[in-house]
Amino acid sequence: MSETTTQIPDEKARIGAPSIPGFTEEGENLSPLNDSATSPLAGDSAKSHSHGGGEGVTDSSRAGRLTSFNVEDFPKLTGREEDWRFTPLKRIGGLHTAELTGKAPKVELTGSENVSLRTVAADDAIRGNAFTPDDRVSANSWKYSNGAQVLTIPANADDVKSVLRITGESLDPAAQHLIIVAEENSEAMVVIDHVGSAVLAQNIEFDVRQGARLRVVSLQAWESDAIHASSQQASVAKDATFKHIVVTFGGDLVRVNPSARFAGEHAEIELYGLYFADAGQHLEHRLFVDHAVPNCKSNVLYKGALQGKNAHTVWVGDVLIRKAAVGTDSYEANRNLVLTDGTRADSVPNLEIETGLIDGAGHASTTGRFDDEHLFYLMARGIDEKTARRLVVRGFLNEIVQQIGDEQLQERLTDTIEEELATTTL
Repeated sequence: MSETTTQIPDEKARIGAPSIPGFTEEGENLSPLNDSATSPLAGDSAKSHSHGGGEGVTDSSRAGRLTSFNVEDFPKLTGREEDWRFTPLKRIGGLHTAELTGKAPKVELTGSENVSLRTVAADDAIRGNAFTPDDRVSANSWKYSNGAQVLTIPANADDVKSVLRITGESLDPAAQHLIIVAEENSEAMVVIDHVGSAVLAQNIEFDVRQGARLRVVSLQAWESDAIHASSQQASVAKDATFKHIVVTFGGDLVRVNPSARFAGEHAEIELYGLYFADAGQHLEHRLFVDHAVPNCKSNVLYKGALQGKNAHTVWVGDVLIRKAAVGTDSYEANRNLVLTDGTRADSVPNLEIETGLIDGAGHASTTGRFDDEHLFYLMARGIDEKTARRLVVRGFLNEIVQQIGDEQLQERLTDTIEEELATTTL
């Protein structure tokens, strides 16, 4: 099992102002790299960051990523782009090129009565408050989305639980836009449950306002023929808490891109993920945490299991700590458990730091097979090898399941894990 961490050899590798050679309160001194015309850090890539329409530097650092509401601002994809090099474009159902005029999945709301779901027109001012397309697929979805459906959690609401059931009923390429607004000082859990069959380019924006506490579970439980590319972006205001949990089991190709940006001090972001890939599945998760303001905390943990020939998972984690984000505390990790031969797990943690005046930051990635010591411990106590291996997998994934905080949904996911394990010869 291999691991990459930033600096210090403990499990939670930390780096801060006292421990980063070459850092000052102005950030890292990249000279003389930035003076070189051939350096990827030189020229336009070194310019100040922006998130306006049609701005940014294609394929530079995540800080300079192109963003635009116009799909034509994004070059046609070749598969060689950094953001797409792991994604099999031939299997993405034309979501990057097609006119997304198919029938969008049906949206049904259940749960607490004190929330509202309404449909707004494509030109409504609420659309785009917390979202700007940052790749060609999300921009294509923006172009073809026929308005948006808006779930609003009222200010000061407490103990709200809502389920948005997204049911796909067509394999014609389609676009969809969802908006979830957590108003000031509200507390809520929202489950976005994707089922059925679809070829879907989906944009979801989360507007987490001052003092709000929003927990979101995005569950991809599609049928085996589904193709799903979902860009999920959150703006997290002062003193707010945003907890986002991705669970991906179903679908032929699923690519979920969660992004969370701090918009006010003393906020907290937690991003968790669980995925289980079977033979032939491509499950990809690319996330971005943008520390743009001081004194905020973020924590990222994704765990995945793979089994079967050509099961492929991709995890790319980008954390940006901008120059203004003094007092940041951030950590990200990805863990992958390989259950059979013939699988592939790509894991790329990225950490960009523009100031040394932080409380700490770090990242880690591991990919490997079963821990022989764990198996030996269980088998030495009379547990047969097959059962022992299943216990190890359950324990490995259960850390994420427990983050959901809803007993009924946790039982459903535990049953799904058991069904997955029943299909393999561990």
